[in-house]
Amino acid sequence: MATPTTDDQVHEAVRERYAAAARNHLPLTDSGGGCCAPAEPAASSCCGPDEFAASAITRNLYDEDTEFTAALAASLGCGNPTALAELAPGEDVLDLGSGGGLDVLLSARRVAPDGMAYGLDMTDDMLTLARRNQAEAGIANATFLKGRIEDVPLKDAMVDVVISNCVINLSPDKDAVLAESFRVLRPGGRFAVSDIVLLREVPAALTGVVALWTGCISGALLDRDYVAKLEAAGFTEPSVEVTRHYTREELVELSERLNADWLPEGMTIDDIVDALDGAIASAFIRATKPA
Repeated sequence: MATPTTDDQVHEAVRERYAAAARNHLPLTDSGGGCCAPAEPAASSCCGPDEFAASAITRNLYDEDTEFTAALAASLGCGNPTALAELAPGEDVLDLGSGGGLDVLLSARRVAPDGMAYGLDMTDDMLTLARRNQAEAGIANATFLKGRIEDVPLKDAMVDVVISNCVINLSPDKDAVLAESFRVLRPGGRFAVSDIVLLREVPAALTGVVALWTGCISGALLDRDYVAKLEAAGFTEPSVEVTRHYTREELVELSERLNADWLPEGMTIDDIVDALDGAIASAFIRATKPA
């Protein structure tokens, strides 16, 4: 797998990874017979049986009794922004990088009957999966849109809340994401996302590892840089609240998914675990658009 050197290459690496994850949950008729569809389990040449299984980052984030079981199975987030965003009936919500649609469907329930939940994703397979999950759940007040989170296809001041779940760290242009979030929020609107953050600097060489980009690590911002970028975008009261520290054992588990051929020259998997130990965490990031 080549190291991404441009924004477009990062986008394409992320798109490919999440498209494959979506096809793991789509029947052949929906996925076009792509890899990891249910009819092609462990025998698939492009992903093994555990490639998209819940990792130390993605598991145990939601109440497993949720009615949206299909969307839950496809969730690849690092938190539960809908539990922390304090959504109210009548509000309009935008989920950046909505994936299989779980957070959109949960939001739609909370803002019903008069509020709308929008989901934005750049991956066709994820949009197909999300719309299928929406139809099966019978949710009317949700809309899934295709596009990049750096260029949101909504008009100015259209939503009350922007949420996201472990997606902004994947963007190569986070300033654009935060500027777009500010633009689409109404005055007094809330930015309330779950994301991976860095608690200290990590070796610069790790930012070029594709598997770490798409696994939500090497694209992550330092916590203080997140706050600074939110302020630069115009937000007030920015804060980063760590919700989960990752243990060395969990980092070892994550490292087992890395191919040795993708590692920076001179670094071993043990070196990467050492570099990340104590450095990464899930966090809830809040900010407000001035009224």
